[in-house]
Amino acid sequence: MNNDASDSVPRAAPEILVYPDGRTVLIRADTPLEKPQVWWQKKSFRWAMGLFLVTCLSTWYVGDHRYGNGFGYMVPVMLILLAHEMGHYVTALLYRTSASPPFFIPAPFTPLGTFGAVIVKQAGAREDRKTLFDIAIAGPLAGLVIAIPVCIYGAMTATAVPLEQAAQQEYHFIAPPIVSWIVQLVRGEWPAGHVLESAVLDAGWVGIFITALNLIPIGQLDGGHMLYCMIGKRAHQVAAGLIVSTFAYMLITGNITFMLMLFLILMMGPYHPPTANDHVPLGRIRPLLGWLTLAFILIGFTPTPIVMVTPGQ
Repeated sequence: MNNDASDSVPRAAPEILVYPDGRTVLIRADTPLEKPQVWWQKKSFRWAMGLFLVTCLSTWYVGDHRYGNGFGYMVPVMLILLAHEMGHYVTALLYRTSASPPFFIPAPFTPLGTFGAVIVKQAGAREDRKTLFDIAIAGPLAGLVIAIPVCIYGAMTATAVPLEQAAQQEYHFIAPPIVSWIVQLVRGEWPAGHVLESAVLDAGWVGIFITALNLIPIGQLDGGHMLYCMIGKRAHQVAAGLIVSTFAYMLITGNITFMLMLFLILMMGPYHPPTANDHVPLGRIRPLLGWLTLAFILIGFTPTPIVMVTPGQ
């Protein structure tokens, strides 16, 4: 029996270079994995907490301005986003991957009140194929666990208001198929000439839309990570096709809703870098779950999510 204490030390996955002719070269052996940085003892934790509180205020402001119910919008929106980000963060901790807590991005003068959140990895840190897949898919699934019940409750408690009153709003959210189905299932029919209005329902819409947006299989988005882990470099062709198609759609329709997002994607890089080990098997369940999760885009996404209107029209 070997009592060497080093055997119990977590080790990073080996990095393997594969040549076109099939030859493989071990680039880095399984070196001991550094202990994850204790972020909550550093300034980054204070920054994360501060940004979280500011984002709570910004979403409260949006809810109060639009519905006269700041908490009714802020609480469900932040719960959905927090669940999404903690899905990533907790999974990263379970795999002993160095990652910061989520940094939320306040946006008080926008329809949503926030631009979501980001998690920062330690410079040079890379995960193997299976680890990256699990971290990437954990966020959307955790967010949907909260977002779908929020939509159901929002539909149950929504108020039917006359179209004339709804037209006074500065903007309207366009429901994707899954939100429309939930509303039809829960509420059925409502009076003609009326629309449903609810801070909670709109918060659920935000959660659904942000989840679908993150699942787009491009670059460093959750969907980009997942697709690369499932099909490798072929994901680059998918990303290029989606970018070209989006530009074409904006030129044809004049809809520039996703211009900022495309700009950020191009700045970060539309293609996915290799993982620490692209040859770690995913098994059978992960690819199946991955394709089903990516398919959520078909029912959770809408190309025109927000329509700005002139009050009084």
